[in-house]
Amino acid sequence: MSWLALEEKVVLVTGAASGIGKSVVEGLLEAGANVVATDINDNKPEYKNENSDNLLYVHMDVTNKENIKTAINESVEKFGHLDAIVNNAGINIPRLLVDPKDPNGKYELDDKVIDLVTDINFKGLIYCAQEAARVFVDQGHGVIINMSSESGLEGSEGQSIYAATKNAVNSLTRSWAKELGKHDVRVVGIAPGILEATGLRTLEYEEALSYTRDITVEKLREGYESTKTTPLGRSGKLTEVANLVCFLVSDRSSYIHGVTINVAGGKTRG
Repeated sequence: MSWLALEEKVVLVTGAASGIGKSVVEGLLEAGANVVATDINDNKPEYKNENSDNLLYVHMDVTNKENIKTAINESVEKFGHLDAIVNNAGINIPRLLVDPKDPNGKYELDDKVIDLVTDINFKGLIYCAQEAARVFVDQGHGVIINMSSESGLEGSEGQSIYAATKNAVNSLTRSWAKELGKHDVRVVGIAPGILEATGLRTLEYEEALSYTRDITVEKLREGYESTKTTPLGRSGKLTEVANLVCFLVSDRSSYIHGVTINVAGGKTRG
């Protein structure tokens, strides 16, 4: 048995086909856990250390309650139980509150963007946590890990609706910890800062964010690379978030509850 003793653990991860979610799945598999990888993407990616005994891939839309129930039922059917859920699925669409250059234009917040980001980042996370919590409370143990963001703690120019949903996630984490602790169910948040680039940082996203900040895409990319506001002087690695997830899922972290851990290399407002 390894130090983290994850060999008997079963963990469901949302948004697991790319980015942080994919890295979390691979980290858990490497640590010996059984993983249920869920994503709205029908096509399962290849994961390191996967085999038919330790990985189940399930198509799941976090805004669809029936999808969520099906995924959790399939998890229990395959592995016999469920120990933790990592609520990682999310979306970020940069927009301005008002755009003086183009009122009501392409990059100004509208109902479509507000609803989409809120449905996935906020309501979808609640739906997933609720269904998992039913299982956890019934069995008398479990861990809910909510993926927040440093922007939820600090705010972010051009990303107000995204930052708002992530700050809401922090409040959910604290509140659910007060509700579920009596059932031996832990709730913890993780707030990553600037991480290494992934396929999720598309040109469309970069163009939108650079517009909201009135800079070029090149200047935006230079900002990512400089990391001058990060005391450690570098971007974070996806594996560093995955490592924390593995620890929080394990019983080694059994007294960590109701907090959001900032994984941002020391970056703060000051």
